[in-house]
Amino acid sequence: MKVILKEDVHGLGRAGQIINVKDGYARNYLLPRGLALVADEKNLKVLEYQRKKFEEEAKKKRQDAESIAERLSALELTIKAKAGEDQKLFGSITAKDIAEVLQKEGFSVDKRQINIIEPIKRLGEHEVEVKLLPNVNAKLKINVVAE
Repeated sequence: MKVILKEDVHGLGRAGQIINVKDGYARNYLLPRGLALVADEKNLKVLEYQRKKFEEEAKKKRQDAESIAERLSALELTIKAKAGEDQKLFGSITAKDIAEVLQKEGFSVDKRQINIIEPIKRLGEHEVEVKLLPNVNAKLKINVVAE
């Protein structure tokens, strides 16, 4: 039986795929749980409409992410931290610290999106990468100063 997956099913396929499964598996597991639809003409037309809608939404998200990446690349953050001799910090600047400063600047970036290449443990200028979407990254300049 051909079915259209509505959700990702581990070991079977991803949402939106048309796959061929045994009749009993479709009738007793996939269809009652709402994980799939029977692949008839009506559902195939709905799938095409949803694909087009999904592609438009993905394109809009990508454009938004690219504009945010441009703004982030132009931004230079200043973070104050306690430092001792030889410009060494007591502790380090983490992705959480950077995310909090970005939040105050008006950017909604999750700490998991911030990639710190090497730990920030010294005063001075540093560069981190912010991964907004796959293939959409921004280089963020951070200036760490003593309190």
